[in-house]
Amino acid sequence: MTDNREESLDERRRRLTAELAQRGIADKAEERDEIRAEETRKGYGMAMKISSEFISAVIVGAILGYLFDHFVGTSPWGMIIMLLLGFCAGVLNVLRTVGAVATPNPVERKMDLENKGKDR
Repeated sequence: MTDNREESLDERRRRLTAELAQRGIADKAEERDEIRAEETRKGYGMAMKISSEFISAVIVGAILGYLFDHFVGTSPWGMIIMLLLGFCAGVLNVLRTVGAVATPNPVERKMDLENKGKDR
């Protein structure tokens, strides 16, 4: 009787060990999926930020150009020039956000370099 009980306990322990190993693999797969989903959400967030900054810069440039034309009477040149300046400002903001162009303020540059060093 004790032999049967020990054998059944050993068999049960083997089964539980195998199930735990399978769950560990499943947990690792779930963790990888969560990391991918988080990276995707971060990417969507960055895309929304970049696109909204670009669009708002162009719109602000166009509005300022329209107002300039309205008050000065240089239609359509003020709007054309300010629209182009808004476009350039939007592109510059996008490049700064992505990190392709350094920030104009040296203090911010120093802080960015310190933050990058801490991340590593």
